[in-house]
Amino acid sequence: MLSTIFARVLPLLLAAFTFAEDIDKTDIKTIPLRTHSLTNPYLDSDLQSRWFDFGGSTVIRADQYIRLTGQHQSEAGWLFSRVPLTATNWEVEVEFKIHGSGTLFGDGMAMWVTKDRAEQGTVFGMKDKFEGLGLFFDTYKNNRPGVVFPYIMAMVGDGQTAYDSGNDGKANELAGCSARGIRNVDFPTRLKVTYFQDKELTVDLLYKKEDEWTRCFQIPNTKLPAVSYLGFSAETGELSDNHDIVSVETRNLYSISGRTGTPPAGTKYYSRGKYKTDKSASSGSWFWFFIKFLAFGLLVAGAYVGFTMYRTKRRRDRF
Repeated sequence: MLSTIFARVLPLLLAAFTFAEDIDKTDIKTIPLRTHSLTNPYLDSDLQSRWFDFGGSTVIRADQYIRLTGQHQSEAGWLFSRVPLTATNWEVEVEFKIHGSGTLFGDGMAMWVTKDRAEQGTVFGMKDKFEGLGLFFDTYKNNRPGVVFPYIMAMVGDGQTAYDSGNDGKANELAGCSARGIRNVDFPTRLKVTYFQDKELTVDLLYKKEDEWTRCFQIPNTKLPAVSYLGFSAETGELSDNHDIVSVETRNLYSISGRTGTPPAGTKYYSRGKYKTDKSASSGSWFWFFIKFLAFGLLVAGAYVGFTMYRTKRRRDRF
């Protein structure tokens, strides 16, 4: 009898939480972060960037791109934010370009969200044994049987574990996807990385069609350092390629219901290019209270009915 009761109550609880989760995802608002965004001309009148440092082989063409490496052997270039990315939840959208002549090319580029910044090394131009997120665009296959390259993979470093360069990061991979066709695309290619603290990391790509995003992967329960720097790097060896950053748009994410957000009720939020007063935050909070109250009520009711029927059955069995 108890199993029958819970079989009827459980779907109602699941439906309530699923509905709440759907509301949560459509509830997300954004605030642009100028400190971690880049558009041309990239430099100010003093030929400096206010919010980013760059070095190595990086060359800036103010009207077109930031080129991390050109099509020359043994180059390594980098671009890193000067201030840490402290947003709890964030989204980084990057327009980039990997291109060159010839059928042999390498090695690739990386996006970093790491505790340290701008330390050159052997992992796509940056130091090994990093702490934080490394997202690698590996264009040259060394030793990954059965994997189609170019290949994009995520690694969350602990500051002690080395990158498995001999096997193209196989031992370190949290998730990844093949991205054949991402090189020499005739329209702007884009990367979108979305992070909700301790919840999930999602990577989407736009390279197959000009208006079509493709999900690369989604990793649940991802934890990154609370204070991290945003960066990009690229490296060439015996083979080479052009690795260009065209623009970077970073956004703070929050929910007007207050579940994932930072601004309290009554502050302003950014939506479709305009700041608006957050008038719906209060109503959103009441909605979540109602959903939780309803779910709790269903659970208590189911337990009470089940216990009552169980006690009645025991009395009948006794007589």
